[in-house]
Amino acid sequence: MVEKYKGYGDLEGKNIMITSGPMRGYIDAVRYISNKSTGKLGAVIATEALKRNALVTFIYGTGSIIPDSALLSKEYARRLTLIEIETIEDLIMTIQESLKGVSFDAIIHAMAVLDYIPEKHSEGKLSSRRDKLTIHLTKTPKVIKLIRSVWPDTLLIGFKLEVGLSGDELIERAYASMRESGTDFVVANNQDEIEGDKHRAYLINSHKEIKAECETKQDISKNLIDVISKRLNINT
Repeated sequence: MVEKYKGYGDLEGKNIMITSGPMRGYIDAVRYISNKSTGKLGAVIATEALKRNALVTFIYGTGSIIPDSALLSKEYARRLTLIEIETIEDLIMTIQESLKGVSFDAIIHAMAVLDYIPEKHSEGKLSSRRDKLTIHLTKTPKVIKLIRSVWPDTLLIGFKLEVGLSGDELIERAYASMRESGTDFVVANNQDEIEGDKHRAYLINSHKEIKAECETKQDISKNLIDVISKRLNINT
């Protein structure tokens, strides 16, 4: 029998949704565009939430790293629901239909949603005989806004990834994103400061205060779950 977490931040009975990893935008039946996300951070966050006794619904993109079942006890695995998606259409359907009516205490939207996808795709395989192939991209809906509309009162944490910004610029950009999307907190990070388990990030609240400065994925996961525990008024 696994001993339950009894220290600070126990989340027993709390329902948390985590989105994680990449997604695909198909060009034809075999080709697609994607992004560099591995889903490792989302898996680390989910594992931390499970250690704190939360119920976790983990939505992940095809090919993403997920919580390692071999490292999870049966008691942890029992509280973990895995939902695999591949495209933005899959994700939207999961949010609007599959999870309709499900109540979540907190949502961590860490998935690397594609901002643009091919305007249309071929049902077959496009010929490789062409010297050039032009692909028109179309902007996708802001999924985090959809999440907020479906769960207006749920604690919502978003992520903002940029490249090569200074700390101040990154925080400004992340805060603007948070105001636009209606999240309660945002994790701000630069792509060029992510390598392996090293992951520099800032956790920012709605008052533009930095609640935590993180250097690793474990730092991010522990600080996020601490913030959720405090906001949900978990007694120690």
